[in-house]
Amino acid sequence: MARRCMLTGKRPNVANKVSHSNIKTKKRQFPNLQTRRIWFAEENRWVRMKVSTRAIRTLNKKGLLAFANEVGLDLSKL
Repeated sequence: MARRCMLTGKRPNVANKVSHSNIKTKKRQFPNLQTRRIWFAEENRWVRMKVSTRAIRTLNKKGLLAFANEVGLDLSKL
């Protein structure tokens, strides 16, 4: 499975690692992804999702169904 947040779409960023002598090499900056079981109250079941920590904070604020509808995610397939 890709290193991508299912709700926010966050994915790895490509950046330059700059040494003391100013030599630039490529590096990847990964988002803080967590695999979580989230309670889906409307269908009375657990949903396993790979989400970023920022998305977990937003889930606590908005709720799973509202957040999924906002980003266009179909929870019946999870």
